[in-house]
Amino acid sequence: MRELSKGANVGLAELSDDAGSVIASLSWSSNTGDGDADVSVLLLDANGKVRSDADFFYYNNPAADDGSVHLLGKTPTDSGSEDRISLDLTAVPADVDRLVVAASRYGGSRFGELDDLRMTVADRTGEVLLGFSIVDAGVESAFIFGELYRRGTEWKYRAIGQGYETGLAGLATDFGIDVDDEGEHDEGGHEEAAEEITAPAPSAQAVPPPRQPAGDATAATTVAVAVGTDTAATPPKRTRGPRTAKKKVTLPAQAKKTLAENDTWRSARLFPAPSLKSDKEREVRATSVLLSVMAQVPEFGRRLTAAFGAPAGRMETFTEVSLPHGDTPKRPDGVIRVERAGKLWTALVETKTNGNGLKSEQVQNYMDIAARRGYEAVITLSNDVALEGSPLVDVKTDGRRKHKVALWHLSWAEVTHQAHMLIRHEGVGNAAHAWLLQELLHYLQHENSGCHGFQNMGASWVPVRNGIDTETLGQDDPRAVEVVESWERLIRQVCLRLGGQLGQKALPVQRAPRGTTPQSRRAALAAQLCEEGRLTAGLRVDGSPGVITITADLRTGKLRTSVEIPVPESAYPLTSAKRLMRRLAEAPADLHVETLVEGHSGPRGTLERLRPEPGDMLPKDGSRIAGFRLSLFKSMGGSRGNAESGFIRSVDDAVDRFHAHVVAHLQEAERRTSRRSPEQVSDAPVPV
Repeated sequence: MRELSKGANVGLAELSDDAGSVIASLSWSSNTGDGDADVSVLLLDANGKVRSDADFFYYNNPAADDGSVHLLGKTPTDSGSEDRISLDLTAVPADVDRLVVAASRYGGSRFGELDDLRMTVADRTGEVLLGFSIVDAGVESAFIFGELYRRGTEWKYRAIGQGYETGLAGLATDFGIDVDDEGEHDEGGHEEAAEEITAPAPSAQAVPPPRQPAGDATAATTVAVAVGTDTAATPPKRTRGPRTAKKKVTLPAQAKKTLAENDTWRSARLFPAPSLKSDKEREVRATSVLLSVMAQVPEFGRRLTAAFGAPAGRMETFTEVSLPHGDTPKRPDGVIRVERAGKLWTALVETKTNGNGLKSEQVQNYMDIAARRGYEAVITLSNDVALEGSPLVDVKTDGRRKHKVALWHLSWAEVTHQAHMLIRHEGVGNAAHAWLLQELLHYLQHENSGCHGFQNMGASWVPVRNGIDTETLGQDDPRAVEVVESWERLIRQVCLRLGGQLGQKALPVQRAPRGTTPQSRRAALAAQLCEEGRLTAGLRVDGSPGVITITADLRTGKLRTSVEIPVPESAYPLTSAKRLMRRLAEAPADLHVETLVEGHSGPRGTLERLRPEPGDMLPKDGSRIAGFRLSLFKSMGGSRGNAESGFIRSVDDAVDRFHAHVVAHLQEAERRTSRRSPEQVSDAPVPV
């Protein structure tokens, strides 16, 4: 890997024989594990300006129609997150000279609050070619990490590291986007600076602002990309029509009323599942169903393969292909082929359903076949969730081979998540494609499909739980590490499911000292499990007031979901308590409220008891209130599986209830409060 300093550049061809498709990754960390930023990519012409509104890619416009840019989303790291972007340089239009890769923070947050700011570029196999670290971040709220630019027929990378105190608006101005700064008054009477980036051309489309955390009263930033710097009265001249995004099709969450006479009438399905009996049948059917939809719905196929280095192009998929291997031909479950500009990208697919695990020998055979035949990747697909530093299969690669084959894993939960995001929130090209994805989801969610995601806490779950109950579990019992790994897989799947339902990013929050390896972090959590009998995890959902913490107490058999609401230092204690009661007007009566006081425990009680007397939440000794912790408790499922009474189902139910009945109400109450004046807020009655 080539490590670059600020301002340095390098040709991608110097680092790899095949750099036509690369993955750019932006990463950061924080002591709390919950710092975040939004990535963006701008396509610039030879004059250093965007050509049109379609040249700005961000969280609500994640992919280019030609496949040149695809924002793949975030993956959790041990103390932060990594945001990946697929860049197919062979698909970049000829009149685009540079691709600028940037990130911005919102809600008054600054990059100086984050650590380990870094950008890497990897080839299609996942091998990192170069890296660049930003070490001088301070008050900036936006940063250009780097750029890829043309030099003749080749592409080069330059490490930029340029920050903007003026945020996304300041960054946008540098690339030909008009910015109007106006002072505005919100309905609450607070005068604040509002940044508005407007397009002079009537056809320019407004781009939604960076997301504001719940309760942030600052004016939103509205962004629309425009060509040139003329005013709205004199739109710039164009040699061609503006490139506008096609309208995307989504399906409603609630289906239309059925025309069936009664419940015994079953809807006809494109992919029926009830007749499946054996695991082999399930694997063959699941592979065929998934690969056929990937080939027919371009957005879906591209979404699943872009992270694996596949180019944007015509995709064809195949099942049960016989490939020679020694004396006995091998039949991978599927083959994916993508053709672009006469070049082929090929991946072999190995599928497992139900609780069946991947077999190292089987995957090794496919890796060897792919290497001999010049294929690019092997993709494994199962209900398991891959963890950093904990591979699902052990595979050896022959270092003497010039051709490299990448091994990737995809979980059925990730497939379901991506289908949900497309048809419920982001949209696809037409109604037929949306219907195909809906049929795929119906198949995956059918009880007989075997594609339900992570559904078993493993063989160590019951012995560890019994050992904690009888206080016989040893401090260094290796089974505790296995339970911690299963817990981490479950939390990642919870994030995928919740994020797909809400259409928002949901990521696990890993709290660990800087430099901690995944293995050492899990070992520490296993030691804590043996000593305290508890499993704890956090997840961050966009727009939520804080990190949602999930604690499974194996000694008491209780699940606790909670969130902490901070209180400003300047706030009056009684006013803060009353305001919290208003925000929780529709929350369940059994919600536990605990006052957080520095140095010792504060008052606590159920919402039902505290609603009539918010003053009971105040410390008797007058200590300063740091915040409030809101918690719901639920009995924990006993069995290791996903049955109605199982542990996995109980965690899903606990998170769903807490988000729907507590977090969502907090967000809605905050939105209502932000539209009212301070006098109205302070005089409003407290619900009883």
